[in-house]
Amino acid sequence: MVDRAREVALKILYKIDKDEAYSNILLNDMINKNKEILNKKDIGLISEIVYGVTTWRLTIDEIIKKHSKIRLKKISPWILNILREAIYQIIFLDKIPKSAAVNEGVNLAKKYGNRGSIGFVNAILRKIDEKDYKDLFAEKNESDRISKTMSMPKWIIEELKNDGLDNKEILEICKNSNIRPKVSIRVNNLKTSKKELKEILNKEGIEANDGILDDFLILEKASGIEKLKSFKDGLFTVQDEVAGLTALVLNPSSGKNVLDACSSPGGKTTYLAEIMKNEGNIEAWDIHEHRTKLVEQNAKRLGIKIINTKVEDASIYKKEYENKFDKILLDVPCLGIGVLKRKPDIKWQKKKEDIEEISKIQFNILKTCSNYLKEGGELVYSTCSIFKKENRNLIEKFLNENSNFELKMLNLKEKFFFKYLVDNKFLEVYQNKKTDGFFICKLVKKGKK
Repeated sequence: MVDRAREVALKILYKIDKDEAYSNILLNDMINKNKEILNKKDIGLISEIVYGVTTWRLTIDEIIKKHSKIRLKKISPWILNILREAIYQIIFLDKIPKSAAVNEGVNLAKKYGNRGSIGFVNAILRKIDEKDYKDLFAEKNESDRISKTMSMPKWIIEELKNDGLDNKEILEICKNSNIRPKVSIRVNNLKTSKKELKEILNKEGIEANDGILDDFLILEKASGIEKLKSFKDGLFTVQDEVAGLTALVLNPSSGKNVLDACSSPGGKTTYLAEIMKNEGNIEAWDIHEHRTKLVEQNAKRLGIKIINTKVEDASIYKKEYENKFDKILLDVPCLGIGVLKRKPDIKWQKKKEDIEEISKIQFNILKTCSNYLKEGGELVYSTCSIFKKENRNLIEKFLNENSNFELKMLNLKEKFFFKYLVDNKFLEVYQNKKTDGFFICKLVKKGKK
């Protein structure tokens, strides 16, 4: 009889491969569909296996290649993922005995394979040992060693090298990309205070500690956050601190007319509204109506009244918006390499060629929306990516072509971010133990002389 948690995890891993779907969405969907038969321990193991295998897939596949005479592409997707989840347990989960991982893997092979694949799974899993992982560190080529031991596609490593980072810096980024992130939340100061929210969360059984930024808390061992009364009451928003920093850098005052041109799901949009004390106007755009609905839902939960959503393509110029806004936030679509610890699937779904395509979209959005800013107005450009082609290089190209714009100094009060500042004008945050990777800069539109 197969273990129900491992079987659900296998089905999710199979669908991730087959449909190129995101693990967090599939995980939530599958858990909801099976909530009648899954207990808290099952859900914990499913999450651990799915995120773990997705994060460490390249490394695990290297270990499979070492022991398998059959090429990975020739192995049934079901059997390959059975091997992956069993090897993840053997190599990376100390609390699970190897015998249990092997036996459960063989049981799954009996249900999802044939007689030959049962023997194949059994033979490979019995050979697996922690030494298989340690042997990968003997790789002589530095890029190959980082790739295989940190489960990072080589093209990402090479791109970071092209950006001027050394092997030590790249290794640190890769290590931090594999850390399971803690939950960071933003206090909704329209409804509560940090002190009051801490007390409320404590009564709900959640330990909360101060974050880097004043409005943020870091939750310890938090699960099922969306079921908390404090969440439903709109007392906080789940958001990484460096993502929230974009709104603080733009810092719109009450009563201003603000555009968030790539707003969904609304984390930054709602923070702008909170900073504005719910006074003024924010237009929140997205290219898809169902995504603008997410912004509306978040605003409603938080008690925000000044956000007006519109289905708009930020890359297409419309004269009606020219010189309309005091401040603009452009958190543009990107490859998302800075958020791998939250979305490890990105590593396997993105390719080197995507950089050129996405940077064209980013530049077009910046070029178009810069026309919508009033003279003397400020525009914050940000991405959750760490490649210079999506960030600093793109901004420098824009400034070369638009002499009526200039970079503005970033006056950050949090010392934590100082080491990521370049010339006090670019904030290039690489993945670290506390935050995601991110890029932020502020442009100002010069007035006529």
